[in-house]
Amino acid sequence: MKKKLNSNNKFIPVNTPKIYNSEKTYVQKCLTSGWLSSEGKFVKEFEKKFSTYNKRKFGISVSNGTAALEIALKSLNLKKNSEVIIPTFSIISTALCVIKLGLKPILIDCDIYSWNMKKDEVIRKITKKTKAIVITHIYGYPVDMKEILSVAKKRKIYVIEDAAELMGSKYKSKICGSFGDISTFSFYANKHITTGEGGMILTNNKKIEKKCRSLRNLCFGIGKNRFQHDDIGWNYRFSNLQAAVGLGQLKNINWAIKRKKEIGRIYYNKLKDIKNIYIQKPKNSYSENIYWVFGILLKNNSRKINRDTIVKKLLKKGIQTRNFFFPMHKQKIFKNIISHKKEKYPNSEYIAKNGFYLPSGLGLSNKNIVYICEQVKKLLN
Repeated sequence: MKKKLNSNNKFIPVNTPKIYNSEKTYVQKCLTSGWLSSEGKFVKEFEKKFSTYNKRKFGISVSNGTAALEIALKSLNLKKNSEVIIPTFSIISTALCVIKLGLKPILIDCDIYSWNMKKDEVIRKITKKTKAIVITHIYGYPVDMKEILSVAKKRKIYVIEDAAELMGSKYKSKICGSFGDISTFSFYANKHITTGEGGMILTNNKKIEKKCRSLRNLCFGIGKNRFQHDDIGWNYRFSNLQAAVGLGQLKNINWAIKRKKEIGRIYYNKLKDIKNIYIQKPKNSYSENIYWVFGILLKNNSRKINRDTIVKKLLKKGIQTRNFFFPMHKQKIFKNIISHKKEKYPNSEYIAKNGFYLPSGLGLSNKNIVYICEQVKKLLN
């Protein structure tokens, strides 16, 4: 279908990544070296610099964020059917890593305002069978983690912090990605830094680090025993070429974070007076919103306004949007896998039906933001 363009004669995609000159320098060096595979020097350098930035000892680069979650969870060697607490309002990767390993996902509803998993519900659903909690930060604010981390420590429950969407954000002055036993990241094109595809696992635990490195590389043996494999692993490696791009991106991370917040604040200031929507403020009691994406949630009293209709009308104006995540307990593929008959997740269902986000990429211009806001106001006022 041919996209209709806006008055600037441009189609505005939901994400436009930012490419800097620094990537070109690193990539040229990588190409000149002739070493493109996962054993190149740029991989090690990127792992080191990325882990240092996020206040962790060890970094293990992988092929994507989903792979990072799978490897991180498997490295804990949990027994089959152990319970793992996850948000129901999340990307499907959060559930896949649990189900693929024969573990039992315990779902948590989200808060209607932060869109993150509810901390009180996390604590309430902890049982003797709970062996891990996946704390996934969603869209802009981090999860309010303090009590969850405290209880997990007392109960000796592993915590995996999924910081894929919030690189550079801080929770109570401490950088996201530095909490829990393991943290994971994604470098997909819509993230704060991108390598096209790619991901990272961070930890301070040497044993976990060693296991994750093995799992990402088919669990090869050492020396003459290289082709004797000691576990079922994956070919989830990260290439030297990707790492070269990542190093160039990482040089500009502070600008990227600043720009993300600027984009969010411009949207907020221009849309905050629309009465029939809810949008997140730039700050809450424990964090500053990093606005990975700028989300809009239709309020209860706006039932005459249909989310899908708005999305279609914006697309006709050359503005691409994206619907909010579809909750895990509603996924058809999990119908006979995830048991939730006795549980209710009203917030997740509501925001999945009534939420969408606007173009939020680092390559977005202020001029385009102004145009988008004008069109949104016309439709929603």
